[in-house]
Amino acid sequence: MKLHRSVDTIWRLGVKELWSLWRDPVMLVLIVFSFTVSVYTAATAIPETLHHVPIAIVDEDQSPLSQQITAAFYPPQFIRPAMINHEQVDRGMDIGRYTFVLNIPPNFQRDVLAERTAEIQINVDATRMSQAFTGSGNIQQIILGEINTFLRGRNPAIAPPVDLILRARFNPALEKSWFGGLMEIINQITMLSILLTGAAIIREREHGTIEHLLVMPVTPAQIMLSKVWSMSLVVLAAAALSLNGIVRGILHVPIEGSLMLFFAGATLHLFAMTAMGIWLATLARNMPQFGMLIILILLPLEMLSGGTTPRESMPRLVQDLMLAAPTTHFVELGQAILYRGAGFSVVWPSFAALLFIGSIMFHLSLRRFRTTIGSMA
Repeated sequence: MKLHRSVDTIWRLGVKELWSLWRDPVMLVLIVFSFTVSVYTAATAIPETLHHVPIAIVDEDQSPLSQQITAAFYPPQFIRPAMINHEQVDRGMDIGRYTFVLNIPPNFQRDVLAERTAEIQINVDATRMSQAFTGSGNIQQIILGEINTFLRGRNPAIAPPVDLILRARFNPALEKSWFGGLMEIINQITMLSILLTGAAIIREREHGTIEHLLVMPVTPAQIMLSKVWSMSLVVLAAAALSLNGIVRGILHVPIEGSLMLFFAGATLHLFAMTAMGIWLATLARNMPQFGMLIILILLPLEMLSGGTTPRESMPRLVQDLMLAAPTTHFVELGQAILYRGAGFSVVWPSFAALLFIGSIMFHLSLRRFRTTIGSMA
């Protein structure tokens, strides 16, 4: 009977939190923006992606090899090359019409076939920094690949004895939007789980309703659990709609694994992160301070968890320290399930780590929360 009464209290307090969130238009707009526009932007506007890059070619050779090189630059990575002359190069780059200009010199094919030194000049507009770095390497690989193909066609005897074949698993076309969209959903789950629960605590304090709770027959644990389940439910619902509507529907990203298994892991992650949000809210006196604390905590969690940079490329000390962060294990299980279709037999260590870390964080947050509301009483 006592357990039933406690569960009913947690349920009613959670419903109250949902109604409070429903009456907060700023938070509602933030949730919608985070799981729609933010996800779509992260998937389609990755800085290093080459997409419709303007390129021009000065073809002074007019040979089959130069025409083959010209034909290798095509959409969607490049805009169809503009054929220009020397007089148009400086003017076109000065006004930003071209990011790259290739100059194929006279007798280029003849020098290549004669095994003499042959050079192609690549002019780069370095003010477009992300495209300049990525595009320069890609253009060099394209040119060398076309030259090798041309030479093998002319003289099959020069073909190398070993032919390397690239096989990309789980993402055969190397579509960066697949990675960007799914990782942004993981990041938004982390951010909103901290923000919504912390904001709920601060909203109670600013509106004076926390004092009302203190005179009611409720415990700090019931107050915390009500905020955890209600805000977690909102984040899970928004993430589910985003995965099916934005990632699958608009971006056409295939999801290999079980969504039920992924959201089970997300629930454990939310248990840990909502507890962290409550703990941060007890440290902050108002929303601006809470926002600054989120920035200090959230950036390292997202940047060092393996979602942006592989953990194997980080210093060993950072790898070991980040094992204590729930985001590390959530990113690991999210990538394994959504990208590689892994089952529970593969990701159970991450589930266990999230449960362990979440239990510790909830216990620490509950102690801090009890101390805070005790001083208010």
